[in-house]
Amino acid sequence: MTQASRGAGGNEENTNNKSTERSVRPIKRSIRIAGHATSVSLEDEFWQALRDIARHRKQSLSSLLTDVDKQRGGRSLASACRIFVLQYYQGRAEGLE
Repeated sequence: MTQASRGAGGNEENTNNKSTERSVRPIKRSIRIAGHATSVSLEDEFWQALRDIARHRKQSLSSLLTDVDKQRGGRSLASACRIFVLQYYQGRAEGLE
């Protein structure tokens, strides 16, 4: 075993399970919002939540993100998406959605 395959503590790291792990870094995706191309970086869990919400609302992801964009105020789009997902699931937990 080479030093490169050892973790910081000298223990062997499992590099074969990368496909089963979720990315811990934000994933940048190109999207269209109100007909304009842009990109946004979000963690995979937020991308999945946005797709689930769009499916539940019977709208496209692009349409959902256009709605989020219209209501974001001074926030970045990524921040607005995270806040939207949080508020959506809080509303569901309270029986409002």
